[in-house]
Amino acid sequence: MIVGPARPPDAVPDPGADDALLGLAGALATQAAALILEIRRGGFRTTFKDDRSPVTEADRQAEALILAGLRAGSQVPVVAEEEAAAGLAVAAGNAFWLVDPLDGTREFAAGSDNFTVNIGLVRQGRAVLGAVALPAYGTLYLGRLGGDGSRVALRRDRNGEEPISVRTPPADGLSVLASRHYARDPALLAYLGQQRVAALGNIGSAVKFVRVAEGVADLYPRLGPTMEWDTAAPQAVVEAAGGSVTLFDGSPLRYGKPGWINPHFVCRGGP
Repeated sequence: MIVGPARPPDAVPDPGADDALLGLAGALATQAAALILEIRRGGFRTTFKDDRSPVTEADRQAEALILAGLRAGSQVPVVAEEEAAAGLAVAAGNAFWLVDPLDGTREFAAGSDNFTVNIGLVRQGRAVLGAVALPAYGTLYLGRLGGDGSRVALRRDRNGEEPISVRTPPADGLSVLASRHYARDPALLAYLGQQRVAALGNIGSAVKFVRVAEGVADLYPRLGPTMEWDTAAPQAVVEAAGGSVTLFDGSPLRYGKPGWINPHFVCRGGP
């Protein structure tokens, strides 16, 4: 758990301290997941923000829970979706948390199970630690990338905890996941036309990332808009599991960009 100011850029973070932060993120993601399911069982109302994206009481309450826990448990600044939408600016610095309390609000509001809780830690522009909870599936994914080269990638569910890793794509072609809302995007179809694709599925939220991380899928190309809080936590999980999240030119997807807006990217499993 971080108890002092951010480390200087040339310091290597202590893996033990990062394991404690990963535990904190995982515990908060699990608590937020339980709260979201409780709100879903009780019924909720969907409203719309200025950008016409949907928001529910589950988004707001889950974010409040996570923010309280992160601010009590570490001295690292937190950038969170609903606070940002409300105009609250955070001076993030070299290290900061990125929080999406309910990624896939459209899916959640429509009754789908494909929504997540994302809590990611960024250092020097890189997503180094992430917890991604899938409330409806009762599953938590954890990833940590150590400055010493160590990696931890885990899946935790009712059966316990086990390590996960990306797979080498099958000889018959890639299993591809894409956003449900961009299923017929001509740019996506053109890109996939350059690949050897065996199967294509369309689902919402960060579920796509963790399916790549655990070796169920091989490729997730994203040619639509996303925000940094959508991707930091699942990127850390994918890369800890041996995969990659890069721009289409092969350069890494980094964080702390103006407006917290991501360019197009591609998430890959094994080579």
